[in-house]
Formats: sequence, C-alpha cells, structure tokens
Amino acid sequence: MSEQELIALFPLRSVLFPGGRLPLQVFEQRYLDLISQSLRSDTGFGICLLSQGGETASPGTTQQVHRTGTYAKIVDWDQLPNGLLGVTVEGHKKFRVQECWPRENRLLMASVEWAPTDYLGETPIALGEEHEHLAELLKDLMAHPLVEGLGMESDLTDKRQLAWRLAELLPVPASDKQRLLELDDTDERIREIETLLAAVMRYGGS
Repeated sequence: MSEQELIALFPLRSVLFPGGRLPLQVFEQRYLDLISQSLRSDTGFGICLLSQGGETASPGTTQQVHRTGTYAKIVDWDQLPNGLLGVTVEGHKKFRVQECWPRENRLLMASVEWAPTDYLGETPIALGEEHEHLAELLKDLMAHPLVEGLGMESDLTDKRQLAWRLAELLPVPASDKQRLLELDDTDERIREIETLLAAVMRYGGS
C-alpha cells in the first residue's frame, strides 16, 4: 500500500477515520461534480482537515489541508429538506499527501501515498481487559441518536476499531483528532485517547 495515486480532496473542519461515517451537505459546483463522478465510477475522494481557509470557496482565499487524511466513499445520498444534496461517506484507508494543487474550478487535487496501517480489513488486535472500560464508553457514545443514525458498525473486541471510533467521537478539538489520525501505532493512539479522556473528565473538554 505504498504506491502513489492521484485523488480529489474534500477539505473539512472534521476528521474522519477508517470505518467512520460523516454526513455532508453539498452545494458548491466543484463538489456536486465530484459527487456525481464518484457515484458514476464507484470511486471516492480524500477527507482532509483544513489548516487554512474555509470549507466554502471565498474570493481571495485559499484552502490548505493537513497532510494526513482518509479516503472515503459514498454509502448514501439524498436530497435534504433544505434542497441541498446530502451524502454520507465512509472512511476506508489513511493516506499522506505528497503534493496538492487546485484545479481551475478550485477543486483540490493531491498526489497521495497510502499509509501502511489504518485501513479497513486489517487484522484485528484483541482488546485486553484493561481497556474494557473504553469499550463500554464507546457503546454509550454510539447509542447517541445522531451517531446511531449513521449506521456505523464497529467491532468492540478489536482495539484498532475501538481507537478509531473513540478518536472520532470524543468531545475534543479537531486538532487533537488530527493528531490521533497521524499516529500509526494503535497502542500509542489508545494511550493518547486515555490522556484526552482524563482531561475531558477533569475539565469538561476544551
């Protein structure tokens, strides 16, 4: 999984992990075209956290993204009550941006290298008793109606999937979630999650 590939990017102020789902409202023409092409060809695009600029195009501004993101594919779409196109995407595998540039329509394109870890289908890592409390916490988080409505599936006996879901769902800043995404070691990610969780419990988050 080390070869490079050219993909389109969908910059957001959110961080997506493999197996996670994210609802999007689409109205800019560059993204309507991207969604249409993705549906026709059954391909995906990269979700990256913005480091500069807004989610929508504004005159005189540019979008810059963090260099680690997640390749996502569309799993559902519909017209929303407000008339906009709504799509739900699911994360598949992590990548690192090598080069990034805008097309004439301002759609960001990137040459990416697939990460050696953090992709759907990896061999599960057995969850030890010392982390069962995290599995119970994740059960509670995934029972929230907004999360439950996304239809995500997660193996709570797999430490890797547990870390992915907790990293997405904990009430911490996107910068912390991005830092967790950039880690390649599941045990290190779990340790960082427990540190963040302790801060949330002590100070109520930030």
